[in-house]
Amino acid sequence: MKISGIEISHPDKPLFPDKGITKADMVTYYHKISDRMLPFLKNRPLTLQRFPDGIDGEGFFQKHAQDYYPDFIERITIETEKGTSEQIICNSQKSLIYLANQGAISFHVWLSRKNDLHRPDKVVFDLDPSDATDFSKVKKAARIVGDELREEGIEARLMTTGKSGLHVFYGIKKADNFDEVRKATHKMAEKLVDRHPELLTLEMRKSKRGKKVFLDYLRNAYGQTAICPFSLRPTPKAGVATPVEWGELNKLEGGDHYHYGNIFRRLGAKAS
Repeated sequence: MKISGIEISHPDKPLFPDKGITKADMVTYYHKISDRMLPFLKNRPLTLQRFPDGIDGEGFFQKHAQDYYPDFIERITIETEKGTSEQIICNSQKSLIYLANQGAISFHVWLSRKNDLHRPDKVVFDLDPSDATDFSKVKKAARIVGDELREEGIEARLMTTGKSGLHVFYGIKKADNFDEVRKATHKMAEKLVDRHPELLTLEMRKSKRGKKVFLDYLRNAYGQTAICPFSLRPTPKAGVATPVEWGELNKLEGGDHYHYGNIFRRLGAKAS
């Protein structure tokens, strides 16, 4: 079978065995969602999370563009501590389908674009629960972060991560470099933790968090990534990172509230 001109290899291979989702199913998902997903991918270096043998097999993260990639896969040279690295940019449906055919289940994007890699145009707060059974804490944390940002004159957006948490994110003009943005988000995170010590923590080690929500501002740094909206996640439920309205927060039952099985019903309902 071919999708967007790409010959899909092993289309019947099960990638999400518990859900019966095959490789052909996953690639078809990315074909159908591409119009919504590509604006969030555009001109941003990528890290892929690949599971060539499905989510029950061994997965790995990939930053580097492979030598065998065809010419239509865009590449960008990235400065690293060890020199340079050639990484991937996905700006077309054909590129998205090619990478999905390589077993890329999740797409993680930089917070800056190729024309100015050192200056982010997006800020993300990742709300990561220590107790996955109590999503109410994550929702409460999201409200707190959203309210604080509104007090600062920032109208942030909300997204399920497709796993256990939520992202609060917003766009910025590229006036500040990553160091300045990270200092500002750290200061805000510290203020929120001081105000809500029973709920929020900046403790990176899970063993030290208790049942608090980790307020992760650390993604706001050069070379760091965040899950791309509408990306699948390698979970048994096949969660989908999904932008949602603040008014929908109460009804969310988890960070994987939207998934492969219901995402298009949601998008259809919102369009009607």
